Order: sequence, then C-alpha cells, then structure tokens
Amino acid sequence: MNYCPSPFLFHRRQTREVVVGDPARGGVIMGGNHPVVKQSMLTCDTMDTAESVKQTLELVAVGCQIVRITAPTVKDAANLKNIVAELHARGCHVPIVADIHFKPDAAMEAANWVEMVRINPGNYADSKKFVVKEYTDDAYVGELGRIEEKFTPLVLKLKELKRALRIGTNHGSLSDRIMNRFGDTPLGMVESALEFARICRKHGFHNFKFSMKSSNPKVMIECYRLLAARLAELGPDWNYPLHLGVTEAGEGEDGRIKSAIGIGSLLCDGLGDTIRVSLTEDSPREIEVCNDLLAELLKLTKSTFDTGHSTFPFDPFHFERRSTPEIELSDSVKCGGEQTVRVVVTRATFDKVAPKIRPKDDVKPEGIYEDLNLLELDPTQELRIEDINCDTQLVTVKDGVNLPGITAFRLLAAKLKRLGRRNPILLKDCLSFEAAPLEPKIALLRASVVIGALLADGIGDAILVRGESGGGQSLRLAYNILQAAGCRSFKTDYVACPSCGRTLFNLQTVTARIKARTEHLKGVKIAIMGCIVNGPGEMADADFGYVGGAPGKINLYVGKTPIKFNIPEADAVERLVDLIREHGKWVEADPAAAVSVY
Repeated sequence: MNYCPSPFLFHRRQTREVVVGDPARGGVIMGGNHPVVKQSMLTCDTMDTAESVKQTLELVAVGCQIVRITAPTVKDAANLKNIVAELHARGCHVPIVADIHFKPDAAMEAANWVEMVRINPGNYADSKKFVVKEYTDDAYVGELGRIEEKFTPLVLKLKELKRALRIGTNHGSLSDRIMNRFGDTPLGMVESALEFARICRKHGFHNFKFSMKSSNPKVMIECYRLLAARLAELGPDWNYPLHLGVTEAGEGEDGRIKSAIGIGSLLCDGLGDTIRVSLTEDSPREIEVCNDLLAELLKLTKSTFDTGHSTFPFDPFHFERRSTPEIELSDSVKCGGEQTVRVVVTRATFDKVAPKIRPKDDVKPEGIYEDLNLLELDPTQELRIEDINCDTQLVTVKDGVNLPGITAFRLLAAKLKRLGRRNPILLKDCLSFEAAPLEPKIALLRASVVIGALLADGIGDAILVRGESGGGQSLRLAYNILQAAGCRSFKTDYVACPSCGRTLFNLQTVTARIKARTEHLKGVKIAIMGCIVNGPGEMADADFGYVGGAPGKINLYVGKTPIKFNIPEADAVERLVDLIREHGKWVEADPAAAVSVY
C-alpha cells in the first residue's frame, strides 16, 4: 500500500475533476491537470452582509479562488443568499463554501445559495460527548444507517443543484463512535471520511473532495498519506481530489512553518489539489503564503534522475524515528540514538551569534559545520560498504548534488539501509546556493518544507539551515522547525485557530495577550480556540485551553477536560495563568531572558 508511486521522483496524483461553480463565470475546476486552487475563510459574523462582501472582495483581490463562510445556524445559512447576491451584483462570482458543523438543516439551507458545502463527519450526525462505549458489529452498522438517513438528503440536494461537497474530517472532532472503534488516529480520520463518501457514491454523487486536518503536521501528513493509499486500494474511480491544510497553525513564523511542513511535504509528494494556510492573522495574508508555497514547488521537486529505487526507506503511515547509534557531535553534545535532534550552524553564523549567547539560553548552536567529523556522500552514485567505515560516522549529502533536498536525503537513507548502515544523518535545507540571498520568507518556507518533510519521515539527527542568510535568523529558524515538527520543545507552543464567524472573541488580540503572559513557559502547550467546534478534541495534546464559550465568556480546559466556565473575557487571561500555576507548570519570567539573542 503506497500513497505515491515513488518517494524519490515527483508524480502528481491523478484525480477526477470536481467542478465548483460555473468555470465560465469565476468558478473553478479542481483536480485533473488543473493548477492547485488557493482558498481562505472569512473572519466576520455571517449575518453581517456588508462585512462579508467586503472581506470576500479583499480575498479575491489577492488571488483567493474559493472563499469559505461559516454557517452555524439556519439563519446564517439563509443569509448566504444575500451575500452571494451582493457579490454577483458587484461582478464577483468566486465560489462560496458554506462551513457546516452540527447542523444538517443549515447545510440544506446553504446548498440553495452556495457552490459548495463543507461538512465534518465527526459532528454532522453526532454530538461530541467523549463517551467510552463498546460497539458490537451490529450496533456499529446500525449507527451507519442512522448517519445515512441524516446525510442522504443533503447528497441528493447537492446532486440535483450541481453543487460540490467537501468531506472534511478534523483530528479534534472525531465522533465518539469512531473514537471508540479506531481511536484518535489517522485511521479513524480516514474511515470517518470514507463512511460519508460511500453514501455519496451510493447515490451516484461524485462531485466531492476530502480533507484531513490536524494542528500537528506529523499527524496531518500521516492522515493524507493513508487516505491517498486507501483510495488507490479501493479502485481507480476513488480518485477524488484532496484539500490540504494544517488547522490551528497559529500566527507569524510558527504558523507559516507548521503549514509549510504539512502542506509543502505533501505537495512535494504529488498530493493536493486545493490548499489553505490557516493563520491567526488577517485572511489575505494566507493567500500570500499559498502563492509562495506553490511558486517554490517546482524548485523543491525538479528532477529527472532515475534513482533506481522505489522502496520507501521509512514507514509512511506510522512515524518512527530512524534508528541510529549515539555519537559525539561536538564538545559535550551528542546526537543520534535517543538524543534530541541537534542544531548545527556554519562558522560564519557561529561567529555572529556566539557573543550574544548566554549560558542558560536554550537557542544556541550545538555544532559548527566546518568542525564536524562529517562524511559527505553523493547518493546519486553507488555507495559501497567500504565507503563508510562504521555506523558511528556522521553523514550528510554532499553539496552540489543535482537532486531536490527531500529526494537526496531519502535516497541517502535508502542506500544506507541497503548497506546495513545506521549512521546518524545531518540534514541540510539546501545543497546549492542562488546568486542572490533568498528573501527571508522564502528561505523560511524552503527550509521548513525540506527539513520538516524529512523529520516527518523519521530521518535526521541534526539539522543545518543555510538558505536564510541572517545568522541569528537561521539559528532561530532551525529551532522553530524542530518545535513545529514535534522534535524539540524549547518555548511555549500555541495551537491557535484562524478565526471565523463562529469566533466569540478577537483571536489576534487575545492570542497576543496570552503570549505576552506565557511565552516564557518552555515546554507548555496552550490552545486558543474561538469556539467549541474543534476545541476539546484538538486540544487533546495541549496542556491548557482557552476557548470561547459564549459572547464575552471564556471556558478554560486542562487537556480536553473543561475546568472553569463562563469566565468574563476581561479576567480570563489571568485566570488561565492561575490554572497553569495550580497545575505546577508556572514559573516567573526571568527579566534577563527577555533580551533576544538574534
């Protein structure tokens, strides 16, 4: 079972076409040989027609091709008629997607007015109660019958009106039924989506796509790989398009890095027909990142080299770090084995940042590239056992090798495996340099895609970022990639949703306020959710959660368990601090540590 023909050579997954709207009047066709479609979502109240139209036009102006609008109630869904009418009156025919959670009636109403409806299998016919229950096979089949009864009317209506559908599972909102049978797993996400797809197919409706979103890039990557493999296994006519996204990625560098790891690595493997970069920022900024990611795709995948290999050097469906011996990287620093993934810098970078490093700093160089006992190999050439003296030799890909970075390091890992060698590997974000330094935003995306994809494969014991020309910036970027990939935790980790019409507070303002109070808490993970739709489940691996419960009221969570309810928003950040303190994870900020090393 494979999710792509080869992990070494780019082949775009061939899918059927899904039509969203009238292509002659601004609609789009996704899948087939069509370019990857960019989309985003409004952040305003759906009942505010004027603001909804304004935000839609702003998105279209920067290149957004599909606009999603939440419809939490039938009333909101009905107002989509007014929004679409006003857009058409202004000459804008961008396809609109109604985002539905919990309310089949809202989906039925929205289908009258918009080109696509998104439903979440985890809550379309189920409410989330975190109930532990054993299902017999007969009981499970009975539940599927209940779901089909609720979902079929929408399928028939979409087919009649020639609308499109997105079957969008979310790691944070799997139904109790799926959780009890499959657990909180990629397999559970895939099976949840396939249940709804089978109902569509039963009624001859095929104009739909899938999405498999998670705030954890590793989980998200595994989900899409498994879905693509399962669809291929089911047969050639199961070739439905995929929408890619890392949900609740956050803001700034962290949000861009998480999105680049998840979306970028899958695009490089040929998966993905539409994308959304979910940022806790103004929506038009998401499109800029989409544009940059897609522009880099050819550079990150261009290769005609026949590796002669098609066997995966890693398990694509279950993360497991590649086994290596532990070795000395530099003075007092080890890598490989059970050691964390280390950060290496060039001598030039070390000379720039070393005077600013303090003894207690977490962000610091752990090795100097030019000083390492390092064997550089060309994986395009045949490797012999005598080329590598022992397993305790650190190895990397030689500069100048004419392969994309992901391909080069996967091929190196494959050839080491064939030789029976377990050498630790130093990953590089680039193997050659362009004439002019890269823009920082492009250097960030390239490094995140290349290094992040390999770390998600389980490959890599140390990393080197050289595409970012700034010394301090390259060091910070390396650590941020490791944090986003789940390899290290050197600072507070935030899971923050991007805002929509369901949001019960200003996410950007509140996120900034929470960060100001908590960003010194190394190793603590805080989820900031505008509403309850994805809240408890998506926060399952967070330590604490700050969730909108009602207008002006906040609920606080420990993991996925609600602890405090209906706290006035003005007091909620300090109550969150109190909760962190009660659970023994609070430390006072060190004023000296506030000075940046960058």
